[in-house]
Amino acid sequence: MKAYDILLEHQVKPSLQRIAIMEYLMENHTHPSAEDVYHALSPSMPTLSKTTVYNTLRLFADNGAALMLTIDDKNVNFDADTSQHAHFLCKKCGKIFDFHSAIGLNKMKELRMEGHEVEEVHTYYRGICKCCKMNTKD
Repeated sequence: MKAYDILLEHQVKPSLQRIAIMEYLMENHTHPSAEDVYHALSPSMPTLSKTTVYNTLRLFADNGAALMLTIDDKNVNFDADTSQHAHFLCKKCGKIFDFHSAIGLNKMKELRMEGHEVEEVHTYYRGICKCCKMNTKD
């Protein structure tokens, strides 16, 4: 699906900047921060501001077009993959990886929510990624 169509599907009015930001998220599965997106796009879009990038990413998250990840208290990252999945944060290099597993996620369906409606479930794991583990072995 194209960025333009995803924005329309989530009731986000497409603009050149919004389309470019969504395309960046869709093409870069690195879970970028607003700062990362800004630095990647600003050379080709001189009128783009950090505020516009942050507000656009927040708009995407508020409308379900992207996920806002707050795995640690220092960073906010974004993910265009809004399917149900978990994330793994490497405590050494800081990279965030997608973790597709039904373990834990399907358990939410079994919980009694006492009338509450769950709209989002975020599952985060922290540890050392395989690359960092390999680089620290003697």
